[in-house]
Amino acid sequence: MSSKNKQIIKKMIQEANVIEELIEGYNLEKFIADERTKRAACMTLINIGELSKNLSEDFKKDYNFVAWRAIAGMRDVTAHKYQTLKMGDVWVTLITDIPKLKEQLNIIYIEIDS
Repeated sequence: MSSKNKQIIKKMIQEANVIEELIEGYNLEKFIADERTKRAACMTLINIGELSKNLSEDFKKDYNFVAWRAIAGMRDVTAHKYQTLKMGDVWVTLITDIPKLKEQLNIIYIEIDS
């Protein structure tokens, strides 16, 4: 297991933690009304997607239960089409997909750390 892949997974978990902290106590309406939190959460999604692009292809194949392409795709859409993003869709990603991703990443991290 590449040390680089392990460090990337660790950083992705940290970024997922940042999202959880950013939206703690928020609902959709509060999220949409808070420009700073929207931008911070979207930047953090970009960070997660960019990190995923740096994992080796073999690693992604070994852990194909993670939606690596979707993560990278969300990064691209968030980075290049921010002004047209539907914040309701972003919110669903934040509250549904990020906790699931964090759980998957923790499983991977424990496996590669042992």
